[in-house]
Amino acid sequence: MIRLLTTTALCLCLFSCQQESQVDRATREGILLLGNTNDPKSFDPQVTSGVLESNINRALFEGLVVFHPSDDLAAPSGVAFEVTPDETSTVWTAKLRPDAKWSDGRQVTAEDFAFSYQRLLTPELGAKYAEMLYFIEGAEAFNKGEAKDFSSVGINVVDPQTFTITLRGPTPFFKEILKHYTWNPVPKHKVLEYGSIAQRGNDWSKPENLVGNGPFRIKSFRRNDHIEVERNPHYWDAKNVTLNGIRFLPISNTFTESRMFRDGQLHVSDSVAPEIVDYMKKHNPSVLRQERYLGTDFYRFNTTRKPLDNILVRRALSMAIDRKALCDNVFRGSTPAYGITPPMGDYDPPHGAAFDPEQAKKLIAEAGFPGGKGFPRLKLLIASKETAATMATAIQAMWREHLGVEVEIENKEWTAYLLAIQTLDYDIAGAGWIGDFIDPLTFLEIWSPGNGNNNTGWDNPEFVAELEKSFKVTDPAERYEFLRAAEAILLKEAPIAPIGWRGRNYLVHPSVQGWYPLLLAGNPYNSIRLVPQEPERK
Repeated sequence: MIRLLTTTALCLCLFSCQQESQVDRATREGILLLGNTNDPKSFDPQVTSGVLESNINRALFEGLVVFHPSDDLAAPSGVAFEVTPDETSTVWTAKLRPDAKWSDGRQVTAEDFAFSYQRLLTPELGAKYAEMLYFIEGAEAFNKGEAKDFSSVGINVVDPQTFTITLRGPTPFFKEILKHYTWNPVPKHKVLEYGSIAQRGNDWSKPENLVGNGPFRIKSFRRNDHIEVERNPHYWDAKNVTLNGIRFLPISNTFTESRMFRDGQLHVSDSVAPEIVDYMKKHNPSVLRQERYLGTDFYRFNTTRKPLDNILVRRALSMAIDRKALCDNVFRGSTPAYGITPPMGDYDPPHGAAFDPEQAKKLIAEAGFPGGKGFPRLKLLIASKETAATMATAIQAMWREHLGVEVEIENKEWTAYLLAIQTLDYDIAGAGWIGDFIDPLTFLEIWSPGNGNNNTGWDNPEFVAELEKSFKVTDPAERYEFLRAAEAILLKEAPIAPIGWRGRNYLVHPSVQGWYPLLLAGNPYNSIRLVPQEPERK
């Protein structure tokens, strides 16, 4: 009996010592485990606008071109084997792969793309990202209800595998724009099977009904637990997809996510808490990624409310923000922003935002509030996130110290925060913007009047005129001059206060191969491999 008990105890000990972690087992099974902040609002790619939805969308759908695994400016062929411009870069011809299919085996056609663009632009759908398609001739007028016939929009189906896109003007960087998921197709036959073209909440996008054309398809969805996708056998390049699946985990708390990574429950985290960055640098630097990210953190000013309707007040508030202190102590990886647009390629934004407390004091006095005397107590709205609260507290102290101005921090959960922003029900609000494509225009066009992401009440015809000039030229240097002129107007009038150009801190397990730094973090899943690691010898 003693001998038996001893043997049993030894076996149990060996079993517990050799027990696989979730990451080890998933690596062996070819399943990538990703942190993804939350559950998606929808699986319908045409009614969502968030980064977390785009991460899932990238697995389930594919556009004319796709992200390159390691080159930010490359645009490899996707569902189209060819996308070519005319001599003016105004008319583009897309030729689809003959073996491109939906996950139910149906052919992907040019008519699917025409239907998709019509659906996205149909006003009744209320697509948040319809403006991404305003590059197309006639798209804006159709989306705003000024034109009723979709034939006025520059989409022309030539044959089942060919269609043309006529743009509003020369756009030599159009392939870069096509990477954005708003240009991906949805299956016409499936959408119409469950409802009309513009029906919101159409059941076609429920997990059990969803049909896509990407490298993966939905396998299971359990709210607040996971979304798992598996290989799509009908994908045109299925033989070169190495992952068997991806499991997206909705982890909203960065400390929880970091602990799960440490405990072997994640291959890749969405982010890492700033307080943990220094610890990881010291104790496990090989798994910490600190990379540039094409994004800007800033504050919005509601220019329809007093005293924020006064340009002097807005400029004073902006100049009283010590951006370097915030980036060094709060963001851990961001750099101080002197414009809304991060430097990219040959574009360097005007140096229009800077920490200048003495000038800020003069401006607030000139506005009628010397030393902050008589300045109303405004509210600073933030969303419920750790870094947002830390930053707001720091800026609250800066405004008190340098201007004698007091603000009250108002913290709302995400949905209530978005509603307040969209209805201009705020004074000052924390915000951020991630570029939709690698070009300054993605950071500037949103400040046009009527744009769904403006949400400041600011409208300047001179700013719009400079943007429109940029639409009509093909020379990059000349185009950038118009964009710089537009940004200079924006920074001078200060409906926003740029704070920091984002860096991205996150964690990657050593078993993940082929995950390279990308400015838009659009890592293509079909180029990623999982390689089991040798156990550490102790």
